[in-house]
Amino acid sequence: MAPIRANWRIVLVMGLFFVLANAMLWRAVYLKISEREFLEKQGGMRYERVQEIAAHRGRILDRHGEPLAVSTPMESVWINPRDLGESVNRLPELAQVLDVDVGKLKSQVLRHADKRFMYVKRQVTPEVGASVRALRISGVNTQREYRRFYPTGEASVHVLGFNNMDDEALEGLERTYDDWLRGEPGARRIIKDLHGKVIETGELIRDARPGNDLTLSIDRRLQYLAYRELKEAVQLNKAKAGSAVLLDVRTGEILAMVNQPSFNPNDRGSLRPNLARNRAMIDNFEPGSTMKPFAVSAAMETGKYTPSTPVDTHPGYMRVDRFTIRDHNNYGLLDVTGVIRKSSNVGVTKMAMAIGPEKLWTLYDHLGLGKAAGTGFPGESSGRLLHYRDWSGSDIATHAYGYGMSVNTLQLARAYAAIAHDGVLLPVSFLRIEQPPTGEPVLSPTVARSVRTMMEEVVKRGGTGTKAQVMGYRVAGKTGTAHKSQGGGYAEDKYVAVFAGMAPASNPRLALAVMIDEPTGGSYYGGQVAGPVFAAIMDEALRTMNVPPDALPEPQVAPGVMSVTAPGTTPGATAKPVSAKSVANPASKPATLAVVVNGGAH
Repeated sequence: MAPIRANWRIVLVMGLFFVLANAMLWRAVYLKISEREFLEKQGGMRYERVQEIAAHRGRILDRHGEPLAVSTPMESVWINPRDLGESVNRLPELAQVLDVDVGKLKSQVLRHADKRFMYVKRQVTPEVGASVRALRISGVNTQREYRRFYPTGEASVHVLGFNNMDDEALEGLERTYDDWLRGEPGARRIIKDLHGKVIETGELIRDARPGNDLTLSIDRRLQYLAYRELKEAVQLNKAKAGSAVLLDVRTGEILAMVNQPSFNPNDRGSLRPNLARNRAMIDNFEPGSTMKPFAVSAAMETGKYTPSTPVDTHPGYMRVDRFTIRDHNNYGLLDVTGVIRKSSNVGVTKMAMAIGPEKLWTLYDHLGLGKAAGTGFPGESSGRLLHYRDWSGSDIATHAYGYGMSVNTLQLARAYAAIAHDGVLLPVSFLRIEQPPTGEPVLSPTVARSVRTMMEEVVKRGGTGTKAQVMGYRVAGKTGTAHKSQGGGYAEDKYVAVFAGMAPASNPRLALAVMIDEPTGGSYYGGQVAGPVFAAIMDEALRTMNVPPDALPEPQVAPGVMSVTAPGTTPGATAKPVSAKSVANPASKPATLAVVVNGGAH
């Protein structure tokens, strides 16, 4: 019986092997026939990849087509540590080409040994990238990228913003118009070997679509000069910060916007968060006496006041509610023009109280104070302007001379541009405008022109802003000096110095506001600190834009000589004095003749 049992066991084992073999054969046939397409797809996925093609970001240009931000082609070098294998011994060659520390490179590879991707060095030149590929090190790859470059450097960074290493917009107009600028990446299929090397470039799935160019209202020349003058003033006055905004009063275009301190966006190692802020649009300050022309405008709109209306400021102070409002001196009886020229707190308070809070607030509101300017700029502040129904007894006084409210530098420049534009408030724009907008009337043209004329007195002898004069041009503007708020009150030794104005006053083309924060170099008054910055920027801007002068100096003649306008010529036209001989010559007919009369000047 024993042999029979043994044979039975052998048959059973052989039967089981037969069944198992048939099952495996059936499974192989099934996979071969039924799931062939699926398996081929899975096998292909091990070696076939979709590679992204970087899109070229659009340029940012100034109003004349000069580049402000451009993208340059670069390459980044990366490693698949799992594919390095014995090629790890060639890392010193790679380190030498990339100018990196070989010890740090080896440590980095070791830390990422179980990963399939690690950057070695970002954004190297195409020449360096070609040298890396020439090494033919298994597991070492390059990829095309673009690096954003800003030709104007620190002068424009607060307006333009900047991108990170991955070309993602972080700040400024780069971020505002990111959808317009960035384009769409393309894609193509590639075949890689077992070590991750690209051995074949497959079909193109889609082309990369480059981004669109963006043309700004900014004038690169004016941006440079405004930045230069502001930086010098902040350093000279040992100030904490500063900002300036230059507007075209006919279009609302922002021609220049600068801030201090700043940083070079091409050197991202210099970036600190507090340096990246566009103070001209984000930082608020109490504008001080730069609000007085608007308080006077509101009073004149009622018909109760004209430039010659007398205002008694004696004895140089007055009580309002629980507070005493003071002037620097007892100016006594002033007319409205004198109130602006002397920057009288008492005078403007009396005018504001005579018309009531609603009319004052309404004009401020129509000027866009307390509201964001609507540029779409990231983080743009609205300032602070409480509704007049929320004002206390003394608020009408403080609002008349620029306390108890706050603005940013752009808002202040825009409000002054409205006076310059005969009372029409225009929207402001960072983009070049082909057709000037209609705007919104906020003042009658008559009042706007009268206030403009009164503000010319500020920069003349006896005014508070003589340092804002511009040779050859009539300037209309106003100084402002405000204590900074601190701990529910005001700091005794911290000030904001401001000057805002326009030129040429006879037919304004430009409006400019300058703010210097916490000057500590001696003087802190707006006329002394911000006024010279205004003059320097406005002077060069007017001449750069070829704006005709409207205050040509009188012809200089020697003692005993007077100027006489020749028939048919324009009074005040400039010409050199000539001799009696040349006067007698019919071929020489200068516009202005110098004639000696009785040995003296008449």
